[in-house]
This record gives sequence, structure tokens and C-alpha cells, in this order.
Amino acid sequence: MLFSDSLSIGKHVFDWGKKTYLMGILNITPDSFSGDGLFPEDDQNEDIDIARLVEATISQAEEFIAAGADILDVGGESTRPGANLVDIETELKRVVPVVRSISRDFDVPISVDTYKHQVAQAALEAGANLVNDVWGLNADPEMAATIAKIGAPVIMMHNRSSWAHADIKESLGGRYVGIPYDDLLEDIKRELLESVELARRAGIPDEMIILDPGIGFGKSVEQNLELINLMPSIRELGYPLLYGPSRKSFIGYTLDKPPDQRLAGTAAAVAVGIVRGADIIRVHDVNFMQQVVQMTDAIVR
Repeated sequence: MLFSDSLSIGKHVFDWGKKTYLMGILNITPDSFSGDGLFPEDDQNEDIDIARLVEATISQAEEFIAAGADILDVGGESTRPGANLVDIETELKRVVPVVRSISRDFDVPISVDTYKHQVAQAALEAGANLVNDVWGLNADPEMAATIAKIGAPVIMMHNRSSWAHADIKESLGGRYVGIPYDDLLEDIKRELLESVELARRAGIPDEMIILDPGIGFGKSVEQNLELINLMPSIRELGYPLLYGPSRKSFIGYTLDKPPDQRLAGTAAAVAVGIVRGADIIRVHDVNFMQQVVQMTDAIVR
């Protein structure tokens, strides 16, 4: 049973359990694993034309909203295995103008995908409505307090990503191998609850928390497949679940397909994830996945 049946994000109310919500991914990066980074093709360095970057992102945002996206997730640093770290100044330069423009032009909740409190604060002040922290408040000791002070909801993901366990193949991209777990489900549940405790101590109420089991982050292909089937046990912790399988390497390695050929595999993973209790689906291909979500909801809800 969930702590709260609904959550207000911006001007919108999300009623958990009544439908599955779609989060469209806006990667403001030149090095996204899926090849969907929104940098102009002739601008693949840090001397970027902000106006052109905003224009490209606004166009993508408009397409996503028309296709049925309920949330837009803006991120300025790639989280793929082996990605280069991005400094705060660069991430701010990428993210803040985009968030400001989207919030001005569209009535849609905006999530900022960052683990740095400075970027989260600037994005929330520019018009973002929630924070999506892929390190579950563990990477930056000031993140929880920053979110609590502003009063924003937070998505906290489980993550055991490690360079030492990254295996990268040119055609299929990066995956993780040999990540040690004593018990996959119990370890993930315990570590998610540790993130919850960080949030609570900072003053973030339970009803403002969304959990993400971290598909693709510090899990092997086999562990990711197992984890999808175990999601009902994670939802029993009492929080809504965000689930992000889109184009990820566990699909690529299972089907032997590069990122741009993972649409069918993603659709299968999305449908099963909804059956297993996901409340929000984070995807690249909003138009196609909206149909998958609508059909799956019609069957299971």
C-alpha cells in the first residue's frame, strides 16, 4: 500500500495506480548512450550555441508533449557506463536555459536529472518541478537539504555503477558485469530505504518520494532481467515507482541489437514493467511507447 494515492507535480496531479505516466527523455548531452543527445551536429564541444541548443530541445519537447508525455526529464550529463564526468558550470550551462524555456512555453512538469545540488537548485528556480537523482541522494551530501528547502518531489534511484565492473563493446555499448550482491532484491530494497532515510532526515515527506530500482545501473544483464520481475516487492515498500528500461544495454545484449534497434525490446520491457507495478515509464520513443502504455493499461488497470 502506498503512503499517498497521489502527488501534485507542478500544476498536475498524478494519481498512482489509475494510469501509467510517461516521462520523455531530453538528453542535453553530446554523448548519450542511445544517440539521442540534442547537441547540434556541428556543435559537439563545450563552446555551444545556447540558442541553437534550446531550439533543438524545445522542438523535441513539443513532439513529446503532442505524443502524450506527462513529464519531461532534462539531463545535462550522460550516465552511461564509461561516460565523461561533467563539471557543475558546464551542466548548468546546458540545463538551466532549456528548463527555463520549456517552463515558459509549455504546461508540463519538468524533472531535472542531476545528482549535484547546485544544478538541482538552479533548475528548480528556473522552472523545474522535481529532481531525478540517479545516486539516490548519496553522491552529494547537500542534495537532500536543497530539495527539502525548496519543497520539491524527488526520484531516488538505486545505483551500484562502477568503472571497475564496466564492460564496453563498440556495437552494443556498455554493461556491468560481476557487481557483487548478497541477495539482489534485499540489497536493493535496503539501499533504497537508506536513501529514503536520507530524505526523511532532511525533511522530505514520504508522499514526495518516488523510487527507481535502477535498471541498467550497476546490474548485469541477467540481474536486470530478474529485477524487472521482482519490482512488485519493491513497490511494496510503499512508494510509487519510476522504471527506465528504454534502449538500455540489457535489451541490446539480450537481442544482440545496437541502441537504435531496441524499440521492440523496449516495448516488451515497458509492458512487463507496467504489469509488475511501474507508475512512471522513462522513455526515449514517446510516441510509440504511449501506445504500448495505453494498451497495457487497458489490460491490467
